[in-house]
Amino acid sequence: MMLLAIAFSLEAVEGEKAFQHETGFYYTVQKGDTLWDLSQKFSDSAWLWPEMWQENNQIANPHRIFPGERIRLFRRKGAQKIAEKKLGKSLTLKPSLDDLIHYKYSALDRVGFIRKEPVVQHGAIFRVQETKEMINIDDIVYIRPEGDFDLVPGKRYTTYRTLPPITDRITNKVVGIQHLLTGVVEITQVEPLYAIGTVIEAYRPIELDDMLMPYYRRIPKVIIKDSPKGLEGRIVNAEEHNRLIGDNMIAFINKGKKDGVQPGQFYNVYFQVQENIHRKKGTKTLLLPVDFAELLVIHTENTTATVIVTSADREFEPGANVHSP
Repeated sequence: MMLLAIAFSLEAVEGEKAFQHETGFYYTVQKGDTLWDLSQKFSDSAWLWPEMWQENNQIANPHRIFPGERIRLFRRKGAQKIAEKKLGKSLTLKPSLDDLIHYKYSALDRVGFIRKEPVVQHGAIFRVQETKEMINIDDIVYIRPEGDFDLVPGKRYTTYRTLPPITDRITNKVVGIQHLLTGVVEITQVEPLYAIGTVIEAYRPIELDDMLMPYYRRIPKVIIKDSPKGLEGRIVNAEEHNRLIGDNMIAFINKGKKDGVQPGQFYNVYFQVQENIHRKKGTKTLLLPVDFAELLVIHTENTTATVIVTSADREFEPGANVHSP
């Protein structure tokens, strides 16, 4: 049985600050909702509402929740089930309320991607004001423009570096070039041959020669969507190139927009084996696939997608098989 706990959060600024570093599924309360009903919808048992209330002391009175309030759903297991309910497979919701359930990932701005061709850079860091190997928040950096792009005072740029081309571990074909996002720089001064900027965000240590691309804020609200049927793919790699991939880690799959992949879709990691049903015959039969991890798409490119592991019964390696729920 899937267990969910609920935490109340106001839409006011104070409430946003309380949750700005958290990740999870959220539901917007509608007229007539009660903790009893929400427990039934998201836990398959209305009798779990006392546990939900006990784990979330922001709810002063369990009998009084109000329309428009944002409720956080702590998924213990089976995130995919939330999507099924939201999409009407287990629960019918009004079509106009298709954004009632979403996944909040406050670190979405720092999530990188794999693309066939590298992003066209607007500049690169060639010096830091103080001698240091790693550049961090509030450091002053010197930037050389690249191409025909003008660096504009007051404008923000995402700093990034590209890694060597990544190949599919099964086919050995090049999947694309990984773009590792490192931070955000704001241009403060422009000279004829260079610009000066201040580091305002550091997702990871920034280095000399890290490049600049225009900064676009990603809204950390991923609306849950249905997944295309029959899609088959593979895990390309973890963003940090970990040998093993597990809960809450960022990874890439070798399917993207052209395959119908969109942010908010779930996919499963699975294994499948062949076995002899009758040992004496020696003929192997392909057994049904066994799902052991869930992925949620949080960013897409044309031929790849960036995913977060929302649940994993065990760790897995790059090259693992992925398919539609």
